[in-house]
Amino acid sequence: MAQRKKISVIGAGNIGGELAMLVARRELGDCVLLDIPEKADFARGKALDIMQTGALDGFDGNVHGTSDYKDIAGSDVVIVTAGVPRKPGMSRDDLLSINLKIIRAVANGIKENAPKAFVVVISNPLDAMVYEMKKVTGFDPKMVVGMAGVLDSARMQCFLAMACKCSTKDVRALVLGGHGDTMVPALGYCTVNGIPVKQLLPADVIDGIVKRTAGGGGEIVKLMGTSAYYAPAAGAVEMAEAYLRDEKRILACAAYLNGEYGYKDMYIGVPVVIGGGGAERVVQIDLSADEKAMLDKSAEAVRGLITDAAKL
Repeated sequence: MAQRKKISVIGAGNIGGELAMLVARRELGDCVLLDIPEKADFARGKALDIMQTGALDGFDGNVHGTSDYKDIAGSDVVIVTAGVPRKPGMSRDDLLSINLKIIRAVANGIKENAPKAFVVVISNPLDAMVYEMKKVTGFDPKMVVGMAGVLDSARMQCFLAMACKCSTKDVRALVLGGHGDTMVPALGYCTVNGIPVKQLLPADVIDGIVKRTAGGGGEIVKLMGTSAYYAPAAGAVEMAEAYLRDEKRILACAAYLNGEYGYKDMYIGVPVVIGGGGAERVVQIDLSADEKAMLDKSAEAVRGLITDAAKL
């Protein structure tokens, strides 16, 4: 008899709560919402609130709040959003020393209780955190990925649709590199229903969109006083769903590279096929000389974060 899938969310804050709601609404499986012991009741309260919403909206799924890592045993997917969120004036790099300790503890909890899970990391600074997750768990790199490119590409897709005055459904955008100011929009692969955006928008408008995309997270932090949560949660669930349903989606994700694009032993945003085998294949695309130079710069920044993390 087939068993329901199990998705565990580590961190019951804004993103975690939205993640659990999306998992339940899309009926991907049962959900465990885990937080630290001091926030166990908070996690239980959110879980109960979501369960009651299901009675009204007509979705079926169990959501369980907890602080005990034993409850994530048997998880098919674990989504990690634990950590301190960005605050106004704080860069992702500022978060490194704080969130590194948290991610190591979480990684050990996953390693001990859900060793066969596909792990999606959202915690910032993303590229360093997902590398640390892989390092501590010792999991196959294909089973540990970071949610960054999906979100950054979605932001650019949104901005392009606004500028073109068209539906976001017709826009495709691709953003590579580290999740931060050095991210690399691959403009040659950004289209509106197959039409290159360079044919639809003037260069200065596109340049403005590129800059706004790179600062997309900071813009929201400045406006709300905390990190975004609706779009990041949607991005992570899109990745989880591609794995659970073996969809073979090509998504921009922070994936482990071992020579692809000229980089080794690091995580950085690239197009990846996500299916039942995890991050099954890195898709290598042609980049212009300028884009490759930008990607090299982004990779250098990520490498710096990894080096700094190793010292802490």
